[in-house]
Amino acid sequence: MKRRSLLKFGSMSGALALAGRAPFAHAESASGPIKVGILHSLSGTMAISETSLKDTALMTIADINKNGGVMGRQIQPVVVDPASNWPLFAEKARQLITQEKCAVVFGCWTSVSRKSVLPVFEELNGLLFYPVQYEGEEMSRNVFYTGAAPNQQAIPATEYLMSAEGGGAKRFFLLGTDYVYPRTTNKILRAFLKSKGVQEADIQEVYTPFGHSDYQTIVANIKTFSQGGKTAVISTVNGDSNVPFYKELGNQGLKASDVPVVAFSVGEEELRGIDTKPLVGNLAAWNYFMSVRNPANEKFKKQWAAWVKENNLPGGTKRVTNDPMEATFVGIHMWKQAVEKAKSTDVDKVRVAMVGQQFAAPSGFTLEMDGNHHLHKPVMIGEVRADGQFNVVWRTKTAIRAQPWSPFIAGNAGKPDVVSSIPAFLKRSRSRVA
Repeated sequence: MKRRSLLKFGSMSGALALAGRAPFAHAESASGPIKVGILHSLSGTMAISETSLKDTALMTIADINKNGGVMGRQIQPVVVDPASNWPLFAEKARQLITQEKCAVVFGCWTSVSRKSVLPVFEELNGLLFYPVQYEGEEMSRNVFYTGAAPNQQAIPATEYLMSAEGGGAKRFFLLGTDYVYPRTTNKILRAFLKSKGVQEADIQEVYTPFGHSDYQTIVANIKTFSQGGKTAVISTVNGDSNVPFYKELGNQGLKASDVPVVAFSVGEEELRGIDTKPLVGNLAAWNYFMSVRNPANEKFKKQWAAWVKENNLPGGTKRVTNDPMEATFVGIHMWKQAVEKAKSTDVDKVRVAMVGQQFAAPSGFTLEMDGNHHLHKPVMIGEVRADGQFNVVWRTKTAIRAQPWSPFIAGNAGKPDVVSSIPAFLKRSRSRVA
């Protein structure tokens, strides 16, 4: 959907929907359990990341049910496995909306899976909560984005790498999985880097397919590229390919002190099965880390540990929390709050009630859902520890408003009002979708 069309939605979109612009919305039931869809890959290349989101959703729903449910009704989760198969995501989404009559769906990880289901949610007027960072080039009235937009992750992380505190990188190796999110994010980062004076010769961009496992040549090329000056790797590698990539970094002795790697899709869960000692000092940029200390996170971690034990989940005491899990947890609680405010599970009514919802998140920040359907989120950069956790080395003081459209994609790269500094850049905003 083009920006001009989105601008027309504004604050009127909720009213138009209520007036009957969504003929496909299913009739709302006033009694019995409320069905909620869980749409995550439990098999295939993305299962390493998405299985924990399914587990988190079930934990959160069980806790809500234990405490009275939603409007006195229990939530009934309906779990499906699209198996890291992008067209299958669309089929499963349609099944959850039309056959299962789910009031809302929590799911997807990759942008290609989200783009696969988007036409289904818009056609049928369903509601999707998307919990993962993404490229930011989207604002749908049928989606609430609880992960990070580029100005809440990729841009500040890159500027950190360029700073004296972050190592003063002058050359950048952009490594990603070959699909929408990495390519679009790297398009944004290329324009951003050029606006900061980085030359084309100092940027290298490489992609690998999903499930790729041989990173020997690529890591060797990173070492060669780094001989031309202070270099950092920006990784948008997704799924189980991260395991062989990080192992190869260790095999070739590529240390963070020489060439730091900052990842946008690697957190505690992806590092759980890796010997992280050779990776100490490498970075990840997220909006939450398990290691942050505050009462809300301590409660979240204890709740997760108890759920893992009670359900005998694989990994047992080694199971961890991470950013997309927190986003899933926050999204489900915000949906509950919106339903109770609207006194209805009707999609159009919940959509309106969602805007302005707040929740004290495990990150230690109170997050708010904006009219642009994105959360205000803090930005954190963490450094890998030997135990697979992260030390937070940089963070924003407040939650930052998401900027769903990149000014760089729009052709504004280099304008001082856009790229002068992290704070100025992060504070810029875009329109509402309602």
